[in-house]
Amino acid sequence: MNATACIDARGLRKAYGSTVALDGIDLRLEPGRILGLLGRNGAGKTTALKAILGLTPCEGELQVLGRTPWSERHQLMADVCFIADVAVLPPWLRVWQAIDFVAGVHPGFDRAKAARLLAKTTIKRRSRVRELSKGMVTQLHLAIVMAIDAKLLVLDEPTIGLDIVFRKQFYDALLDDYFDEHRAIVIATHQVEEIQDLLTDIVFLDRGRVALASTVEDFDSRYAEVVVSGANLAAARALGPIRERHVLGQGFLLYDGVARSELAALGDVRTPSLSDVFVSVVGDDSARAPGA
Repeated sequence: MNATACIDARGLRKAYGSTVALDGIDLRLEPGRILGLLGRNGAGKTTALKAILGLTPCEGELQVLGRTPWSERHQLMADVCFIADVAVLPPWLRVWQAIDFVAGVHPGFDRAKAARLLAKTTIKRRSRVRELSKGMVTQLHLAIVMAIDAKLLVLDEPTIGLDIVFRKQFYDALLDDYFDEHRAIVIATHQVEEIQDLLTDIVFLDRGRVALASTVEDFDSRYAEVVVSGANLAAARALGPIRERHVLGQGFLLYDGVARSELAALGDVRTPSLSDVFVSVVGDDSARAPGA
């Protein structure tokens, strides 16, 4: 196991009765990296996060910040923070009480930093949680978490139910006020598009297995999409696309490992979106190219 990695998992397996949630996955994340853990509902994302947080034991090997999560969870939680898709702050709690509580129980909490982060919002110190919108509750939760001197931040569908403005503010705040070369972030989500530009590393989970693991740099060089007209369609298909779709009379063909110089003779070559590759790797079989 790598003692310098924030997360180092090998052969991680978890079954609930006859249902296999994780089927021998390998996962590694270094400091200064942002990992997107992507998959459809039921792919194993939440189970993987529970293992990382020490909430469920698994078969295999797992080290998080050099510790075994399910036997050293108390020590680990001093350096790990978590934001779930469901707010856990009591509705009767006032904002200032939430700040006081975390300051009293967590030695790494910076009250002044929390105050600075909240000052960027419209949240009032005397407001109760039940009086806040979902977006404001998320802002409060984020301000508390980012004021803790943690080395690893784990996010599970953190922006579900938020409008586009709050989602952008959320991720901008992560990059501006939390992330640096000494910290790492894991974002588990099925909303692929909104985090594509944040990530340094990508893992696609499909039915408990790793369907794709890549850095963003390798991803961009590995996958390419070409837009072709009918005249070049047969030649484009001969190169073995992993997905083909048609929009307004044009063919969009996605390739894995085909040189861009070879594709350029057939049409306009571009880097595909993360969601396009996700659908090709783990998505609807009917969307795959003929014979793929």
